Amino acid sequence: MAKTVILGVSGGIAIYKSCEIVSRLVKLGYDVRVVMTQNATEFVTPLTFETLSNNKVVTTTFDKEREFEVEHISYAKLASAFVIAPATANVIAKLAEGICDDMLTTTVCATKAPVFICPAMNTNMYLNPVTQGNISKLKALGYHFIEPTEGRLACGDVGKGKMEEPINIVSIVDEFLTPSPDYRGKTIMVSAGATEEPIDGVRYITNRSSGKMGMAIAKAVMERGGNVLLVKGKVTATVPKGAEVIDVKSTEDMRNAVVGNLSKVDAVIMAAAPADYKVKNYSASKIKSESLTLELVKNPDIAKEVGSIKGDKKLVVFAAETDDLIANAVGKLRSKNADLMVANDVTMEGAGFEVDTNIATLITSSGAMTALEKMTKEELAHVILDTLQEV
Repeated sequence: MAKTVILGVSGGIAIYKSCEIVSRLVKLGYDVRVVMTQNATEFVTPLTFETLSNNKVVTTTFDKEREFEVEHISYAKLASAFVIAPATANVIAKLAEGICDDMLTTTVCATKAPVFICPAMNTNMYLNPVTQGNISKLKALGYHFIEPTEGRLACGDVGKGKMEEPINIVSIVDEFLTPSPDYRGKTIMVSAGATEEPIDGVRYITNRSSGKMGMAIAKAVMERGGNVLLVKGKVTATVPKGAEVIDVKSTEDMRNAVVGNLSKVDAVIMAAAPADYKVKNYSASKIKSESLTLELVKNPDIAKEVGSIKGDKKLVVFAAETDDLIANAVGKLRSKNADLMVANDVTMEGAGFEVDTNIATLITSSGAMTALEKMTKEELAHVILDTLQEV
């Protein structure tokens, strides 16, 4: 899934430009949801926006046919950005006074996403001191305004009040949401977290992986315009909004998800910590015994299998080591046919599992090696993505 832009459309003749805004945002890879006022539907039908966005258009607070959910709250939470285009003097006034009497104003009031307002109205209405006061109030509250331009208006007057052109509106919003779009058009598979290997009906073997590194990478990919397919085991880290998620339990589950979806992606970043072993004789019933001996057998090596079938796709693997970091990491890089190795000594303070920082050495398939200082996992994620572009 992509970042979501909610487009609020109010009733003005400039609404024809809003159709182009939707089209341009969709072509850039954004998920666009449209909320229309009742007056807006007098100018353009909801069907037009539904066709352009591939999403249902919301026009009323009381839609008896919608699925049961508090829609204005769900849209408010879903938004990466909220754009109101055109924004009439009436809508601007209601927002300035906190009036929520339709789906558009209610959703804007509930969102924590950045709001971009694109005024469109008669020159005298725009220059009216009340309207200017409302705009100043909203600017002071942190709302972003994309100023109207000067020209001949629909009413025949000439002056400031024409809504900015769609290409410029989209450019401003896109630069805000995706300032470095070098992963646009790419889908990256990221594995994250620990797998669980069952012992019996209530117990399992796992490890200390929190999934923080994988989540940081997924977030960084989306910040740079890419799509993420997140194969997620047991995690304590927060899943970034907008990622397509496949939940798995065991290493075998993770292997099936990764290999089964390999054709859909451009690169695979194996940041998960799948269990190397599983219990040979699993018991569906809880084992009750004074002592317990487990026989473990080797799990499939997911990264190695991906490396053998990846073709021209890029593969990034991780090595969490306690001894002989570089020698072990180089060996794994070669055996798995990976393009980039991220190696870290988990015995070092500030590196490894369950912490927000990491200390890594990056090793490429060509032999280039870069030892990095301690940094946050979010910072390391971007360094990994930078390096991946070069290998």
